[in-house]
Amino acid sequence: MSNPLDTDAGSELFTSYEAELKLVQADLNQKLDQISELAGEPRKSAVRLSERALEEAKELLDQMRLEKASIPSSARSKINQRFRNYESDIDAAKRRLKSSSDDRQNQFENRYSDNPTTDDQLEQRQQLLSGTDRLDRSSQRLRESQRIAYETENIGRDTLADLQVQRETIQHTRMTMLESEGYVHLAIVDVVSAPNKSTGTLIEV
Repeated sequence: MSNPLDTDAGSELFTSYEAELKLVQADLNQKLDQISELAGEPRKSAVRLSERALEEAKELLDQMRLEKASIPSSARSKINQRFRNYESDIDAAKRRLKSSSDDRQNQFENRYSDNPTTDDQLEQRQQLLSGTDRLDRSSQRLRESQRIAYETENIGRDTLADLQVQRETIQHTRMTMLESEGYVHLAIVDVVSAPNKSTGTLIEV
């Protein structure tokens, strides 16, 4: 662990960061100790809290690095030694956290073991339910697509039928008009071909 605070060496601000870092380190180490004893959601929560504590410790180290650069050279040797100790402590905590995260990943990969824990069984159940929900949604989308395709097909069939009826109506109207024109022509011929009562002659059409 790091050496005790040496208030004779270093600026007041550096010492303040140092004291705060010690508190964060203590909290981080406590959380890391808890991770190995937890499982499921509590373990995930402890990992997330440890990650945040580790980030806070890194930020404090960065502040201390900037501050120690302004400390006189005569006092900087002790400061540098303490700083390196803190860096070593934080690196060790980082490795512990990574190891805990890797253990969690291994547990996730081996969740379908012959003797699953209660958390593993719950996770399996949640994944099965999630898969079932996705399958249901896919089936609903498929049924909706089939319904739309069926309705579109019916609309197309009805449209073709309407067009056929309209075509037949137009053809019938055309034939009726042609017949009417024929009747009119014959009527005109009959009229103009009748004997002229006054002259007794026929008028040619």
